[in-house]
Amino acid sequence: MKHQHQKNDVASHRVVNPLLDQKVRETAVKLREMGSQDPLKFWAEMSRDIEWSKNWEKVFDGSNTPFYRWFLGGQLNASYNCIDRHLAGWRRNKAAIIFEDERGETRVLTYQDLYREVNRLASGLKKLGVKRGEVVTIYMPMIPESVIAMLACARIGAPHSVVFGGFSADALRDRIQDASSRFLITADGGMRRGKSVPLKQNVDIALGSEKSPVEKVIVARNTGDAVPMQQGRDLWFDDVSNSGELYCEPERMDAEDPLFILYSSGTTGKPKGILHTTGGYMIGVHTTYKYTFDHREEDIYWCTADIGWITGHSYIVYAPLSNGATVVLYEGSPDYPSQDRFWSIIEKYRVSVFYTAPTAIRLFIKWGDQWPASHDLSSLRLLGSVGEPINPEVWLWYYKHIGGEKCPVMDTWWQTETGMFLITPLPGDESFVPGAATCPFPGVDVAVLNEQGEPAETGEQGYLVVRKPWPAMFRTLYKDEERYLNTYWSQYKGIYFTGDGAKQDEEGAIWVIGRIDDVINVSGHRIGTAEIESVLVEHEAVAEAAVIGKKHEIKGQAIAAFVTLKEGHNGSEELDAALKKLVAGRIGALARPEEILFSAELPKTRSGKIIRRLLRDIAEGKIIGDTTTLMDPQVVSSIKEKYGSMES
Repeated sequence: MKHQHQKNDVASHRVVNPLLDQKVRETAVKLREMGSQDPLKFWAEMSRDIEWSKNWEKVFDGSNTPFYRWFLGGQLNASYNCIDRHLAGWRRNKAAIIFEDERGETRVLTYQDLYREVNRLASGLKKLGVKRGEVVTIYMPMIPESVIAMLACARIGAPHSVVFGGFSADALRDRIQDASSRFLITADGGMRRGKSVPLKQNVDIALGSEKSPVEKVIVARNTGDAVPMQQGRDLWFDDVSNSGELYCEPERMDAEDPLFILYSSGTTGKPKGILHTTGGYMIGVHTTYKYTFDHREEDIYWCTADIGWITGHSYIVYAPLSNGATVVLYEGSPDYPSQDRFWSIIEKYRVSVFYTAPTAIRLFIKWGDQWPASHDLSSLRLLGSVGEPINPEVWLWYYKHIGGEKCPVMDTWWQTETGMFLITPLPGDESFVPGAATCPFPGVDVAVLNEQGEPAETGEQGYLVVRKPWPAMFRTLYKDEERYLNTYWSQYKGIYFTGDGAKQDEEGAIWVIGRIDDVINVSGHRIGTAEIESVLVEHEAVAEAAVIGKKHEIKGQAIAAFVTLKEGHNGSEELDAALKKLVAGRIGALARPEEILFSAELPKTRSGKIIRRLLRDIAEGKIIGDTTTLMDPQVVSSIKEKYGSMES
């Protein structure tokens, strides 16, 4: 049974593009025309922006569905495209990376500096015995050495497997084992809220728990913490680099050769090793960055994601650097030493393009408007959102308080599996719909289908799918083709199943509802958690909301909402009733939360993603699993203690 969302003033409100430039407008129109008329010709044209050591012969091969291949016969190197090709002109002296950490220490690496460091490490890795085609695991904080390590691996044709620095030793061990990595690159530690994150200690635990394939551990100095170095196994990053030559010839990689594996942070079962190849991935991320962010030479670009996630891979490293951009890299928390840290960085470096997550924006709202208001953010010209659906109210706050009502907001939808943006507005659009991811990127065919595989009706919640292959798509799950086929290609024949729910409004804009496993089934009716959360944050007292479905004897599932409030507001029976009434009025009585819990914080990873699984476990009285990847594990305990006092 379908579930209709009643339109409200915020969700249906359009914002006129405040900086509509005629040239940018013409580019957007032309791109969409090209992409819709002949997608393969479009991507062939986009491939001209990448330097090939051998030109490709055939743009696409779909003969073995769904094991698609792109740019057959072509050869290139991702590291070369991110560094070497910028050195012939003035970009050699342009800042590639502007780094700052919590302590206020800064470093600037020009493209020439980056070239030198990547070559030295790449040469050093080869001397250690790293071979083309073998996976190197990287477990590092947000420091320049992380980028250097990734590009060094790409240079010598060794796929990298970057493991998020917030993952536990057990999670690291599982990923090392699955990738059979003989080489691991890490750091002594990372910085978070003035404290050291013990990365090397976690490495030692991971490698000591059972027989490990790792033969060499390369350790970068970052925090200066004293760490044990096992003789014969552990080496300092600087020593490996210093042993290398000043030039390491980049490997000529076939377009379909692997570039990296990135393991999903799956909550249960074996992690999924998502495999991306070189040619199509580079063209996809390069193109989407260039046009979605209207790349300009003078831009200072800052993406606040972590290097360990796909956003860090695609839109901190490979996309901006292949475009010759200047990238801000920050190691630390947005609220250390105070809650204006992000705004002080934007003001200090005159950041022009800012790309962050709705979860972070909701934190900014909770902390108060005074923090961004106390800084000069006039350098910003474009904003981006990534990671999850953004509520209309949050979109509008971001647009007003960070963008000063003059910056278009690029609300991007994509996945680890897609590699690149698949749905996003373009800076040349005449208007934007707060909360809607809007329309597919040129050359991409996205649709919303119902259970029968037919296009869903306007306003009807369906399944978000991709009907045709795209260049940056992952090629398989590492060592698990069966899971690849069953997870992504079995729902509809020949169509990629994203696992997300979505709907389209009267004007064709796509609204992503959220993961299908975040859809609550109440008495046979499917209700998206993001839909309810969007309504809850419309209330003036609410900063953030996380909605989950808990088992219910009669309904199947009942709705529970965990709510954090803005400064100056307190939870009460009156507010509880008001929020339930608001949801019932906006969506319908069926969506009215059965329980609302006011909580000071919500359980989040260190990258800011809310872990709804833990909230569901708390609500259902289950045993709470590993919480070591959380920003603050104590949050779970406090919520569990408070939840226990509520009526079931």
